[in-house]
Amino acid sequence: MTETEFDLIVIGGGAVAENVADRAVQGGLTAVLIESELVGGECSYWACMPSKALLRSGIALRAAQNVGGAKEAVTGGLDVAATLRRRDSFTSNWDDQGQVDWVEGAGISLVRGHGRLTGVKTVSVEAADGTVTNLTARHAVVVSTGSDPLLPDVDGLADAEPWTPRDATSAKVIPDSLAIIGGGVVAVEMATAYASFGCAVTVIARGGLLGKEEDFAAELVGESLEKLGATLRLGVSPTKAQRGADGVTLTLSDGGTVTAAEVLVATGRAPRTGDIGLDTVGLEPGDWLDVDDTLLVRGETNHHHGWLYATGDVNHRALLTHQGKYQARAAGDVIVARALGRAVHDGEWGTHAATADHRSVPQVTFSDPEVASVGLTSTAAADAGYEIRVVDYELGNVAGASLQADGYVGRARMVVDEKRRVVLGVTFVGQDVSELIHAATIAIVGEVTVDRLWHAVPAYPTMNEIWLRLLETYGRP
Repeated sequence: MTETEFDLIVIGGGAVAENVADRAVQGGLTAVLIESELVGGECSYWACMPSKALLRSGIALRAAQNVGGAKEAVTGGLDVAATLRRRDSFTSNWDDQGQVDWVEGAGISLVRGHGRLTGVKTVSVEAADGTVTNLTARHAVVVSTGSDPLLPDVDGLADAEPWTPRDATSAKVIPDSLAIIGGGVVAVEMATAYASFGCAVTVIARGGLLGKEEDFAAELVGESLEKLGATLRLGVSPTKAQRGADGVTLTLSDGGTVTAAEVLVATGRAPRTGDIGLDTVGLEPGDWLDVDDTLLVRGETNHHHGWLYATGDVNHRALLTHQGKYQARAAGDVIVARALGRAVHDGEWGTHAATADHRSVPQVTFSDPEVASVGLTSTAAADAGYEIRVVDYELGNVAGASLQADGYVGRARMVVDEKRRVVLGVTFVGQDVSELIHAATIAIVGEVTVDRLWHAVPAYPTMNEIWLRLLETYGRP
């Protein structure tokens, strides 16, 4: 056994963990990452990057086919093998040496193995060969272990060996047919990608598609999936699964059946906290870690000592890589401030507070059309007690959008707090709308009034003209 001491220990080695450690090192502390799989984590190898690489080729092909002059030049279909090779390049063929080089270059130490808390500020790391390294933190430990797919309690489903999202994003061979259980972001994105590959896709979603978005998002995305050839079975759920010679047969709650070569389960996530030693510090293994806005884990003992933090999926605030990185920056900086006795700015929108997690989280579903949203939906805003006005506009009527695609179909919604006359939420659905969402995020975070937004003039002819059209529809005071 070896004993090693650092200012900061981070359990996890994904993008969020890297950012925590990097901020701490930049602030003058020493830091170590503990990783049992690939350095760079879920986003780099099985989620954000490979999934978007799988989606992009089909979306780009259809975008060309929707523009006169370009569509006449498109003479072939999607090259699936080339798309998979491009995906592989984004994951570096699941080799993390590049990420390891970055970690070393940033002055961060790395210990490979499974990390477990053993007490206050102490962590043991068990390597693949069984050797154990004991680490001690002078100031803080951060849990950044992420989350795992949640398998629903369906008779026979586990025995049917279903795909997880990792299987879908790393597949080397595209099956003839794929049934997808779930209607959220992962389900919709993988349905879009696999339908583009010519796979017969069936989406089974008890709660419909994209239930956390504005209702028109589900409508437009659903119509597009059906045009791609996908079958949507909405309002039903599987009650039984059985793998046979023809694949997996799912029995549905309405009495129908679906048979597919493979079944992808995309019904949610569970915290990866079952075997990280939470019980040694008075916390429940397998639970999400509740944190305050400085990402300090809540709990009487920890708040007295102030040493255990949790960033990313594991705290269940916003299960998105970019939001996890945002938390990581706040956590890394506040750990430095507390370690060095500097002022802590943990009030609303303070340097050390992850305020945006509560009211201004941007998200993009890379379906075709894309769904980009930030802030509160109209339903969420009304439920929260705001006096709101909802403003809708057809994106296809904006000059910039009509230039993007012939017959552009899309929609925008702006939710306004009528008392303060500030924007609470914005949703865009349409081709390339992901590039519009940051302006909406700035408007919401900055609490820019609609009166001031009139002076933010969008360049013509770009899709950003949607802001002018939303404001015109809202009306001047």
